[in-house]
Amino acid sequence: MSKVERALISLTDKSGIEGFAKELADLGIEILSTGGTAAKIREAGISVMDVSEFTGFPEMLDGRVKTLHPKVHGGILNQRANSDHQKQCAEHGLKNIDLIAVNLYAFEKTVADPNCSLGDAIENIDIGGPTMLRASAKNFNDVTVIVDPADYPQVLKEIKETGNTTLKTRFRLAAKVFKLTSEYDTAISAWLEKVDVDGNDFFK
Repeated sequence: MSKVERALISLTDKSGIEGFAKELADLGIEILSTGGTAAKIREAGISVMDVSEFTGFPEMLDGRVKTLHPKVHGGILNQRANSDHQKQCAEHGLKNIDLIAVNLYAFEKTVADPNCSLGDAIENIDIGGPTMLRASAKNFNDVTVIVDPADYPQVLKEIKETGNTTLKTRFRLAAKVFKLTSEYDTAISAWLEKVDVDGNDFFK
């Protein structure tokens, strides 16, 4: 079983992140991050690499494009036991990303404000987060994915014991991902269906 060597952390809910990141760093795990999450980890005195440095491509379009890059998704989705995948990764300089800790833009919290505009709602539809989560969950055989800070202790416990999480744990965490992304998309769809396209200023 390969060991966790690299983690990508990108969070809206940053609760407990300093302790989690410190434990990962103490285990020799390289940490990649974005924006405010990277800043919070740095403020805690923990070494972190910006995803833009890792990919060689800057965040752009007002933050709409941060992690949508082959070096991120190739690093997540490649099957470690697949020799063809490993050959392609070597050819293109892709490095494994073994652990993902991501939660999503707070869409429901945003639209709970009665003054929330359609434009504001749209900007709070997360794209990169669900994409990373689904990729990680699909490749649970090789990647640990965390959407709930309550899972930090178990993940850390297993990594400390063996260098990685168990396949059973990775599967359970992957199942959580698809539950979350399903609920997230349902909330977006339900809110958008209520928009009065004839009366909304967005369409004028």
